[in-house]
Amino acid sequence: MNRRMLIILLSAFVIASMSAFLVWRMVGARISASKPIATTRVIAAAKDLQIGTVLDASDLTTIQLVGSASTGAILDAKSAIGRGVISQIYTGEPIMESRLAPKGSGGGLAATIKQGMRACAVRVDEVVGVAGFVTPGMHVDVLVSGVPPSAQGSQNSEVRTILQNLEVLSAGTDIQKDAEGKPRQVQVVNLLVTPEQAQVLSLAATQMHIQLVLRNPLDTKVATVPTTAMMNLFEGSKPAAHGPARRVKPAAPQFTVQVINGNQKSEEKFASAGGQQ
Repeated sequence: MNRRMLIILLSAFVIASMSAFLVWRMVGARISASKPIATTRVIAAAKDLQIGTVLDASDLTTIQLVGSASTGAILDAKSAIGRGVISQIYTGEPIMESRLAPKGSGGGLAATIKQGMRACAVRVDEVVGVAGFVTPGMHVDVLVSGVPPSAQGSQNSEVRTILQNLEVLSAGTDIQKDAEGKPRQVQVVNLLVTPEQAQVLSLAATQMHIQLVLRNPLDTKVATVPTTAMMNLFEGSKPAAHGPARRVKPAAPQFTVQVINGNQKSEEKFASAGGQQ
């Protein structure tokens, strides 16, 4: 076989291989295109749904998701109708079981209260409510200020942190934000507390002045905060860890008598009720 014939055969083999590869790609693409893509129909929000909304048919729609639905997705509208929304849901967002209150619990604020917890209302003003920026979902600490019962009659007020990392359920008479998404001015703040914390908060609200302090929701650490007394601020001393600040007993007034004995002089100090010298 001469050289020319060998080149022709090799060229024909290469062209045939390329042609076979192109045909295989085209046929494979058509076969893939003919296979239907698996989808799942789930229930989604037809509009923005605020916390406390009780769902009806007009609030719901259906959407198609590629592949299987996530665990907890609502597949039947009947499973969602009549249940309260406990976390805001946006238009077109699939509705999950975790975003709805249990069946029969209704809507409103009560549906957002977790099992074993309570909603405790605290009356606040604009300053106590952190200038109106307390909104549902935020976390706060509760401070109380006043004169302790053990120090009644004195003017030494104290401030103490009594509760930490409490979730805000609602602010004001409406648990929603305004049309611009800004927080409303608050008059009443409902906090999510345990039954024991509810007793502490209720007692503090009737006897002392309450201040709310905002904290980062990701900061869940309960800090050890010593009591701060009014006297400590002016004396520059460290706050007392427990109980009222200690009173400083004033020094007794004195007067001085100069004694002359010849060419020697000396001074004697004596206590005096009047403190005159």
